[in-house]
Amino acid sequence: MERKWWHKKVAYQIYPKSFCDSNGDGIGDLRGIISKLDYLKELGVDIIWLSPIYCSPLADQGYDISDYYNIDPRFGTMEDMEELLAEAKKRDMHILMDLVVNHCSDEHEWFKKACEDPDGKYGKYFYIKDYKDGKLPCNWRSYFGGPVWEPLPGHPDKCYLHVFHKKQPDLNWENPELREEIYTMINWWLDKGLAGFRIDAIINIKKALPFKDYPADRDDGLAPIQLMLKEATGVGEFLGEMRDRTFAKYDAFTAGEVFDEKPGDLPLFIGDGGYFSTMFDFNETTFGKSDLGWYAATRITPDDYRNRCFESQRKIGDIGFLSNIIENHDEPRGVSFYIPDGEVTPTSKKLLATMNVMLRGLPFIYQGQEIGMENMEFTSIDQIDDIATLDEYEVSIKAGLTPEEAMKVASLHSRDNARTPFQWNDKAHAGFTTGTPWLTENPNYTRINLESQRNDPDSVYQYYRKLTALRKNPEYAETVVYGECIPAWEDRHNLMAYYRKSSEKTLLVIGNYQTEPQTVTIPQELKKVVLNNLPTLVRDGKTLTLAGYQAVVLEV
Repeated sequence: MERKWWHKKVAYQIYPKSFCDSNGDGIGDLRGIISKLDYLKELGVDIIWLSPIYCSPLADQGYDISDYYNIDPRFGTMEDMEELLAEAKKRDMHILMDLVVNHCSDEHEWFKKACEDPDGKYGKYFYIKDYKDGKLPCNWRSYFGGPVWEPLPGHPDKCYLHVFHKKQPDLNWENPELREEIYTMINWWLDKGLAGFRIDAIINIKKALPFKDYPADRDDGLAPIQLMLKEATGVGEFLGEMRDRTFAKYDAFTAGEVFDEKPGDLPLFIGDGGYFSTMFDFNETTFGKSDLGWYAATRITPDDYRNRCFESQRKIGDIGFLSNIIENHDEPRGVSFYIPDGEVTPTSKKLLATMNVMLRGLPFIYQGQEIGMENMEFTSIDQIDDIATLDEYEVSIKAGLTPEEAMKVASLHSRDNARTPFQWNDKAHAGFTTGTPWLTENPNYTRINLESQRNDPDSVYQYYRKLTALRKNPEYAETVVYGECIPAWEDRHNLMAYYRKSSEKTLLVIGNYQTEPQTVTIPQELKKVVLNNLPTLVRDGKTLTLAGYQAVVLEV
């Protein structure tokens, strides 16, 4: 594998709306981010991905872009963005933006012109089809529920395709003129000094054409869009062209949000010269999902989590780097999801951090993860802002769940869990804003906040700093970054262990993923305890007794 400038880095995702509000309007902004760059540097962060800050009506929290060339006034100005780029550069930090080009907003100028003249130039930027006698072109279900087709404004005899929200019309990548517009925009941002992009929902740009129905799986008569994606071929032609026309010319860093890639395609996506630098590992987040909805999902266990991590590591091998995540803006808080109910403590949070960050690949920390932020206990659907959660709540009710049961399902899975304001301190609104936050803060901010952890050597925050420092420690960096990942004791219940092995050193990472102690006999001599989430390690020669949720990194 060719070595790249970003391999030894640590990445961090900011959800700008909920990170830091500098002007008291209840919405996080670019000036708030600028004010926290030194904090992120202290944490050990090198690469910062910003969720969308472009102009948007926020039907899907900014993933519906109405102007790719401007900053939404809620977040600041282009001058603020340029200052952020300059201040990050001073600190040897790199800024990524979200590249959302499967779809735009229905308030984008292109779509407005398409509505004026569906048969003209801009009508061909979208998928617009005849809509007669109430017959849709196909029966695909959108990711947010309901059909993927919506009547075209001003033209009741036509409809347009949206695989996400109806305010997110899909762009027609089959049109070369549309692709040129996108490449021009990407290069415009890279010329500004952007380090690269996180690339949203990109596998969806290639549709299986012509449109056709698939077998329905619910009584709504619709079929999951994944059935179409399995049949779609040729997305690589678009992705390769985009890489060559944009990213490759700048040595830009790109992280793809890729689901449903075809078997054997990994080298094409993230191998040497691949479409992207890296792609996110969603193998853990997708465990137990059901086409029926969240209510039918299977809860992941510690053994499931271990097995899914190792499955990804084996699949990627030495092809390239995955980006390893515990959570992001589209997932609930990882500590509330991957740690069994009633067992979420600072110690178990540190175990989860160890198991994930020490894997081979690029660690991506999501805002608040480093202080152990937890799920919100939503009690009413009126507290929910997220459109996906609102849809899934209705799916649960239609499936026969009581409102209380449906709310419990929604509360566990909701994307709003990750979107509550960052908990800076125990003051009003967790120190996020002097105004009224756009989404209510988690009441546990008085207990879980950065200020209380920053000077506490045993805190979750300080433990994350130790993990990021270990990745950059000259003594261990070669092993942590490039060493093989070799699973161990895979048949042991509630134990997750693996070696990180290079020609220079061998590290053994072990986590006791339960509350009861567990004994392990290691085959090698123990040279050194490199990292421990508890003050001591009980050992008798080569036999180690790990306390509940103890995690250690050993040099052997």
